[in-house]
Amino acid sequence: MTTHAQRPAADPVTAAAVKAADRAHVFHSWSAQGLIDPLAVAGAEGSYFWDYEGRRYLDFTSGLVYTNIGYQHPTVVAAIQEQAGKLTTFAPAFAVEARSEAARLIAERTPGDLDRIFFTSGGAEAVEHAVRMARLHTGRPKILSAYRSYHGATGTAINVTGDPRRWASDNGTAGVVRFWAPFLYRSPFYATTEAEEAERALRHLEETIAFEGPSTVAAVVLETIPGTAGIMVPPPGYLAGVREICDRYGVVMVLDEVMTGFGRTGKWFAAEHFDVVPDLLTFAKGVNSGYVPLGGVAISDRIAATFETRAYPGGLTYSGHPLACAAAVATLQVMADENVVERAARTGAELLGPGLRALAERHPSVGEVRGTGVFWALDLVRDRATREPLVPYNASGEAAAPMAAFAAACKEGGLWPFVNMHRTHVVPPCTVSEAEVREGLEVLDAALTVADGFTV
Repeated sequence: MTTHAQRPAADPVTAAAVKAADRAHVFHSWSAQGLIDPLAVAGAEGSYFWDYEGRRYLDFTSGLVYTNIGYQHPTVVAAIQEQAGKLTTFAPAFAVEARSEAARLIAERTPGDLDRIFFTSGGAEAVEHAVRMARLHTGRPKILSAYRSYHGATGTAINVTGDPRRWASDNGTAGVVRFWAPFLYRSPFYATTEAEEAERALRHLEETIAFEGPSTVAAVVLETIPGTAGIMVPPPGYLAGVREICDRYGVVMVLDEVMTGFGRTGKWFAAEHFDVVPDLLTFAKGVNSGYVPLGGVAISDRIAATFETRAYPGGLTYSGHPLACAAAVATLQVMADENVVERAARTGAELLGPGLRALAERHPSVGEVRGTGVFWALDLVRDRATREPLVPYNASGEAAAPMAAFAAACKEGGLWPFVNMHRTHVVPPCTVSEAEVREGLEVLDAALTVADGFTV
C-alpha cells in the first residue's frame, strides 16, 4: 500500500486525462455543471489525500463525514478482497454469511431492542424505508421533521429534509410537516438557557402534533445531532421529552444516525449520550467507513412485529450486498480492536474541543464552537454581538465570498475543509492523530484570520 512517503510523483498527463473525462462525462451532484472544477485525486491514506501535482491535504471532512477509520485501512481492504474472491454478490432473499454477520454485529451495538437490520445502499434509502415502515406500522400519513435537517436526496428523504436543498423538489404534497428543533445559539423560542430551549421546543413540538391531529402523525424524524445543518447538540432532556411525546400519542420516533453513528460522536451511536432508544434508527456512512456503499434501518421489536406475518412492501437489489457487508464486519472489528470509539471521545474532549475554543478566543469571526467527539462546527459571524452570520442564509456567488475566501485559505494551507453556509465543520476521521489535529488547528488559525477580515 502506498504510504505518505511513497506518494506518486507529479503526473500531469494522467491528471489531464482524468479531468477531461470527468468534464466530458460525469454529472456531479448539487452542482451547476459548467461552474465547477473538481480536484483530480490521485490517492488517499489515513487522514490524508493527494492530487496528481503531489499536493497533500489533511482531510477535515472525512469524505462526506464517513471515513471514520480513515482511508485505505489495510484490514478492511483485505476483507473486501477476500470476500470478492469468495462471493462477490448474491440476491437479498438468501442468508449469506457476510450479511448475517454484519447484521449481528450492528445489532450488538445499537441501543435497546433495535435488533433487526434492514440493509440499504445508503442513508437516503434508509430514511425512505424508515418512513415507509412508520406509516405502515401506524396507518397514519404524516411525518414531522425539523427545519434544520438533512436526510437525503431520494423522493421521500428530500422532502423530509429541512434545508434549502429540498426546495427544488418540494411540491408540498409529500405529507411532511416541519417544526423547529432546539438550537439555543439561534433560538426560535427566545430562550436564554438550555432548560428554557428544551422546554419551549418540546411544547412547540407537542402543539404541532396537536394542531396537525395526533391520529394523522406517523413519525417524528430527527437527526440525533443534526449534522450538515450545523452540529447542534440538543439540550439535556430534549430527546427524552420527544420520546415521551411520541409514546403518549402513538407516534414512531425515528433517529437519523447516518452521520453520527459508529463512533463519530464518541459513542457507538449518538443516542447513547441522551439515554434514548428510538423505534427506528437509520445508519450508513461510518458502518464501513464508506468503503462500499451500505446503509440500513435498525428496527425495534414492536415495529418488526408488524411485519411478522404481513409482508413488508419494500426492498432493494443490493440490500445487504456481500462486499459491503464484509467491509462492515471488518470495520466494526477494527473499531473494537483499535478502540476507535474511545479514541474519538478522547480526541474531542482533550484536543478538538479545547483547541477550537482557543481559536474562538483569538478570532472575532467565531461566534460559537459546538460539538462532541470528532463532530464539531464553528459558527462564523460578521458580528459577535448580533450573531449575524458571516454570509446570508443559503448565500451563493458574491454573497458567499467570505466563506469562499476562508475555504481557499484552508486549502492553501493543506487542509480540506467542510464548509456549509456560514459554518465550517471540523469532522476528521475518528482515528485522527494528535499531531494531525494540531496540524489542522494551525491551518484553521491562519484561515480564520482571513474570515476575521469580513467582521465588523
